[in-house]
Amino acid sequence: MRQPSAPSTFSDVDALVAQGQLPAAAELLDQLLGAGQPTAAQWLQLAGLRRAIRQPRKALDAVHRALALEPLDFMALVMRAGLLERLDDPAAGEAWAEALAQRPEGDLPSPLAAAVAAGAAFHAAWQADREAQLIAATAPAEKCADADAAWRIARFRDNVLRKTKVYHSEPTHFHFPGLTEREYFPRHMFSWLAEVEAATSAIREELLAVMQSDRSELVPYLEYSEHEALAQWRALNRNPDWTAIHLIKRGQIVSRNADQCPRTMALLSHMPQPTIAGASANAMFSLLAPHKVIPPHVGVNNARLLCHLPLIVPEGCWFRVGAETRLWREGEAFVFDDTFEHEAANPTDQLRVVMIFDIWHPDLTEAERQAVAALIAADGNVGNIS
Repeated sequence: MRQPSAPSTFSDVDALVAQGQLPAAAELLDQLLGAGQPTAAQWLQLAGLRRAIRQPRKALDAVHRALALEPLDFMALVMRAGLLERLDDPAAGEAWAEALAQRPEGDLPSPLAAAVAAGAAFHAAWQADREAQLIAATAPAEKCADADAAWRIARFRDNVLRKTKVYHSEPTHFHFPGLTEREYFPRHMFSWLAEVEAATSAIREELLAVMQSDRSELVPYLEYSEHEALAQWRALNRNPDWTAIHLIKRGQIVSRNADQCPRTMALLSHMPQPTIAGASANAMFSLLAPHKVIPPHVGVNNARLLCHLPLIVPEGCWFRVGAETRLWREGEAFVFDDTFEHEAANPTDQLRVVMIFDIWHPDLTEAERQAVAALIAADGNVGNIS
């Protein structure tokens, strides 16, 4: 009497693969997966077999079943992107972007590394073509836009292309709703910037004098108590690599420094600085030592902005706010929102010095300024200007 054959197993699939019978192995594996609760790895095995026997659409279906179980699996994403590229599917470029975003740290096995490198090249070419199309699409609008509108259109395009990360205002303490969010604010909003820049030489002269004076007070830029929960500042708290000569600190004039800088103080006297008990105004010379960095961080209050006037800046010192990085240039002032993530570096062998002072956010009405000042003064929960 003929004995019934034993049920097929995954070992039988492996045996068929070893014998080179890939179509039979794929059909058997498909049957086994349909009868059980397959893992993502098993679906990928089937996808590999379907790809090997030139059944890309069936392979893609198996990959999608794997991704339903493990949506961020790097191997599955790479296989999906490669299959879509083979099928000339318009989604291939975006699929490679998703796969490359999940690439693990470290070296990849040689065959996979080659596939990923080819995919990166495909994605770069696709991205370049896409960018050219988007530039052409927005060109008519940009021709009739002013400089600031043209910047916003270009950033919009870069955001769509994912060339820039989208950042938002994220103050540590005080967030006033409805204010314009900009990393760097356009110059035309601040008519006094030209006056600040025109005073660069005079301010630098006073800076150099106060740096050499025995009466001056040079302190660490950050002076928090060790127990405070401010991890973003841990490495720089009380660190002499980043120091400040305060002229106005939390609304109080620092006489031993300010008295030596009469022209600077005269200029600051008619800047639109906040008056907030225990918090503002603030103005200082910020000194960053050679080969030092200020790590990414955010400020305390989005109702104010900061102005930088670079005074002593070796070539190569840079400053990033959100998605935009600029080089400081001596005498070129700018206004930015420090509640966006920002960081800085002095990669040179020389000291970098910038004058920093705070101003009201220009969107605030007089009533709103009064409310902000009253609330922050009443709360008393303020941190350093940064």
